[in-house]
Amino acid sequence: MKRLGLIGGMSWESTALYYQLINQGVAERLGGLHSADCLLASVDFALIARLQDEGRWEAAGDILAEKARTLEAAGADLLVLCTNTMHKVAPAIEASVDIPLLHIIDITAEAARSHGLHRLGLLATGFTMGQAFYRDRLGTHGLETLVPDSEGRELVHRIIYDELCRGIVTDDSRRRMRAVIDDLIARGADGVILGCTEIELLIQPDDSPVPLLATTALHAAAAVDAALS
Repeated sequence: MKRLGLIGGMSWESTALYYQLINQGVAERLGGLHSADCLLASVDFALIARLQDEGRWEAAGDILAEKARTLEAAGADLLVLCTNTMHKVAPAIEASVDIPLLHIIDITAEAARSHGLHRLGLLATGFTMGQAFYRDRLGTHGLETLVPDSEGRELVHRIIYDELCRGIVTDDSRRRMRAVIDDLIARGADGVILGCTEIELLIQPDDSPVPLLATTALHAAAAVDAALS
């Protein structure tokens, strides 16, 4: 079994879900008392969130790159960055180590193509929806991306940071998020990416009439495959 190096804490709520899904996946594959061989380097999300708000992505990338080097030095065979938004600085992380990074956008794109999807709605933080890094990388896989209108983007971002990152899950926010999903479908989305790891705490497959690509679950499953390959 390969040793996974998890870069987490963004937020710890979603990192806990990663840890659960990866260990469940290993146990299901190997049986008995098996669990994952993994290391976790967890950041203080308040610092990362402040750097995001200030547009200081290079500084945030330096912090995550240092965590990556720590995990590599501790014996990790590959890296899993347990967040969607911070894949914006994936190049800085990859340049800092000699072990591979399992890229969440590529994993999501592979899942979309396997389901025959072509035009995807994207629910994520305001940074991910508003910037090009996610859409551009999906585009290299031949996928088109739709994002909510400005009101929808503001709503989704607020639910993520003010509620889900704090462990708050409400039926009202689920209803509002469903309305955003319905709007994306009305505009032609044949699938919807849950492009923030915390969204899976709120939205489930029966909340949408089209396929949902749950990036945390997909990423964790790919990590298990990589660890056991």
